[in-house]
Amino acid sequence: MRVIFMGSPDFAVPTLYALTTAGHEVAAAYCQPPRAAGRGKTVQPTPVQRAAELLVIPVHTPSTLRGSQEQEEFAGIGADVAVVAAYGLILPPAILAAPRLGCLNVHASLLPGWRGAAPIQRAIMAGDAITGVTIMQMDAGLDTGPMLAAHEFAIDNKNAGEVTKELAIIGAQLMVQVLADFDSYPHVPQPDEGATYAAKIRKEEARIDWAFPAEQIEHQVRGLAPFPGAWFEANGERIKLLAAEVIAGEGRPGEVLDENLCIACREGALRPLGVERAGEGPMGPGELL
Repeated sequence: MRVIFMGSPDFAVPTLYALTTAGHEVAAAYCQPPRAAGRGKTVQPTPVQRAAELLVIPVHTPSTLRGSQEQEEFAGIGADVAVVAAYGLILPPAILAAPRLGCLNVHASLLPGWRGAAPIQRAIMAGDAITGVTIMQMDAGLDTGPMLAAHEFAIDNKNAGEVTKELAIIGAQLMVQVLADFDSYPHVPQPDEGATYAAKIRKEEARIDWAFPAEQIEHQVRGLAPFPGAWFEANGERIKLLAAEVIAGEGRPGEVLDENLCIACREGALRPLGVERAGEGPMGPGELL
């Protein structure tokens, strides 16, 4: 097929490569504009832009798709389908209708659960045991379109970064399977029952409150690792908690219980397995102490 690919972060890159490997003609790649990032605040292209340029695919980085010029340019590509994976911009009706088969999205949850911007983080923070990937036909709603295929995935004790990498590969493979035999995949409407919303992670959600149960805090730590990272304060210093395990223990919430930096919570305690000080790399709790 003649494909327009729309994505921005690392999660989207495996799908772009899978499309080209499967023999599809990726006529254009759309991604977020380059932005300042890192300590030096240098302007950097998105991972998808870097990958597309290596594949010699024309790259478009509009800040919006609402303008008539952008919409005419998009339609003029004459795509059979647009494949979307964590693009980051709202697709207006004119964009959704331009490709012959519409726009298909690789969404990192089992819809209708966790529609929205942060499905992987929210699933882990909520303590879900299972997540997955859904291929859906996009409509004007927020991840509300009909579903074509889905694949379940056990979270186990993985953090958000690890789950993202694995779901990116699964989603890429699933999208290629759907495109290979598009007409055989029925469009199944999403049920209203079980719908949940995965709101974007707010900065204040990264701060650990030891007045919560240890199990809930451990979910928070995994859901926010490696970025933005859950953190706590010790002696006025902000310290990221990269990984932890729930253990038995009692004390005042926030009290350090032993020489292994085990910290009391409202219920149970947490043993840090990895921490990070500002300006330094990851280290063990003993190293921090």
